[in-house]
Amino acid sequence: MLSLSAGPLVTTPHRLFFLLALAVAVLVGWLYGRRGRVDVQPVLTQMLIGGLLAARAIFVLIYFDEYREKPWGILDMRDGGFLWEAGAATALCVGLFSAWKNPPIRTALALAVASGCLVWGGGIALLNTVFIAKPTAEELALTALDGTTQPFATLRGKPVVVNLWATWCGPCRREMPVLANAQEREQQVQFVFMNQGESAPDVTAFLDKGDLRLENVFLDPQTQWSRNFGADAMPTTLFFDAQGLLVGSHTGELSSASLRHALKSIRSP
Repeated sequence: MLSLSAGPLVTTPHRLFFLLALAVAVLVGWLYGRRGRVDVQPVLTQMLIGGLLAARAIFVLIYFDEYREKPWGILDMRDGGFLWEAGAATALCVGLFSAWKNPPIRTALALAVASGCLVWGGGIALLNTVFIAKPTAEELALTALDGTTQPFATLRGKPVVVNLWATWCGPCRREMPVLANAQEREQQVQFVFMNQGESAPDVTAFLDKGDLRLENVFLDPQTQWSRNFGADAMPTTLFFDAQGLLVGSHTGELSSASLRHALKSIRSP
C-alpha cells in the first residue's frame, strides 16, 4: 500500500512509521529520564528540527538549479524534497554533541534514539516485505484514448514513470507541466499518464484546453492501477526500472527537483 487516506487527510505508510518511531523515542526518553531525573525531550526536539532542516537544505543545494526560477518553492516542502541521509547524520551529530556536554542524559538519550530506530527499521522492513509481495504492473493493461489496448510489458526496455492522475485533481494539474517538460527532456525514460476513472472525451477536452503536449496518455476507467498498488491519493507517481520492477513511488505533487531526484533510482548506471 503506497498511501492511506482518512477523509481529506492523506499520508504514506513510511510517514506513519516515522511518526510512530518518533513517539516511541519520546516516550522511552521520558520514562527513563524520569527515573534518572533528567529531561531528554529538548535534545530530541533539537535532533528532529536540525535533521529536517539539514535534509531540506542539502537537497535544495544539490538541486538549486531547479529552484532558481521559482525560489519560493524552497519553502514548499510538500514536494518531499529531503535528503534523509544528511538529515539522519545531522540529527546524530546534534545528539552526540548534547550527550558530550551533558553526561547525565546519555543513557536516557541513547535508549530513546535506539528504540526509535528499532521501530523505524522494523517498520521499513515490514513495508519492504509487503512491497515485494505486491502484484506487478505486467498484469495491467494500457488503454489508449482511441480504445486500443496493450500490455504494460511492451514498455519494458527503458525505465518507466507512471503518473496516476485525474482532471479534477488540483495537484495533478499543477504538476503536469513538470512531467510534460521531463517527458520532452528525458529521452531515456518513458513517461505514462494514466488517467483514473474518467472517459476519453473528458481527458481529451482537458488536454486540449490546457494546451498540453503529452505522449502516452492512457485511460484506467476502473482505477485498476490505483487499486493494484494501494494508491488512495492522487497524484501518485510510480517509478519502474528497465526490467519493469517498481522501485519507488511518490504521493502528492512533484516539483522538478523531487522528480529529478526520483529519476536517479531508475536510470541505468
